[in-house]
Amino acid sequence: MGMSMFYVFFGNNNSNKSVMKSCRLIFVILFIGIQSVYSKPKSNFVVWQLPSQTDNIGNSYVFLMNDGKVVVMDGGVKEEALYLRGFLAVLGNKVDLWFISHPHADHVGALAEILKNPKDLKIEKIYHSEFSPQLYAAESGSKEGVEKFYELLKKSGIPVEDVKTPGMVVKIDQTSFKILGLKNEDLTMNPYNNSSMIIRVWDDSKSMVFLGDCGSEESERLLSSPFRKDLDCDYLQMAHHGQQGASKHFYRTIKFKACLWPTPTWVYNNDIGKGFNTHILKTVEIRNLIDSLGIKTNYVSCKGLCKVE
Repeated sequence: MGMSMFYVFFGNNNSNKSVMKSCRLIFVILFIGIQSVYSKPKSNFVVWQLPSQTDNIGNSYVFLMNDGKVVVMDGGVKEEALYLRGFLAVLGNKVDLWFISHPHADHVGALAEILKNPKDLKIEKIYHSEFSPQLYAAESGSKEGVEKFYELLKKSGIPVEDVKTPGMVVKIDQTSFKILGLKNEDLTMNPYNNSSMIIRVWDDSKSMVFLGDCGSEESERLLSSPFRKDLDCDYLQMAHHGQQGASKHFYRTIKFKACLWPTPTWVYNNDIGKGFNTHILKTVEIRNLIDSLGIKTNYVSCKGLCKVE
């Protein structure tokens, strides 16, 4: 009876060898699985795409690093200043870096309001690519606003860096910000948008490219620049709120997995009151293009606050 119990628990010699082999295989599989979990790159930052509080065009992104440092891109129209202040107050009322893509009012309006009266918000440094008087005079309707904004920058006392050469990398905690494109004073068509600062952001787990209001001409120039490979990314901010920005050729050429749309409802649907896709904007064309590329993940600001970790 004792021998039969031995066979019940351990089996004969051959079956025991088989069990041992199976155990080794299971151990190896578990070990590899555990290793893959622990070797997964750790994210160093989260980024929020802020929604417009007035359903207006704008561009506003806030980054939070693991060490608590905060970075802002643009900020949106002046009507967004109160919301942006509140958002930054929750994060500690300190911005370590503020990037300005270009000085259109829908990108720097909120920052301009903050510069007039910072209150408790402290901004450590601002990066932009300053337009020459000739460039900002190229859009007569924007010239006065840009002059006033640049004057606010000068009076603010905040260190401001005018980036003159693409390729510069700024590192915050373990996250890198690389300037891929700057102002293009020779591009006289769509001059402000075609002078957007283009920024690649990455850590060990993800990469993003922010196009600002990049126009077709600037996007084509980027494709032939030394930074072509830097344009491939996980997340791509759609240029000019997703319509009449970067060329379709640009979107078809680079590689990306998800889209960030800083886009109000009426722009996203090309509808100013007469129905879906009845206005003159090209957003729906670009949406269809993105669908045709197999991109399934879209973060759209008019649908609410978006967070990418």
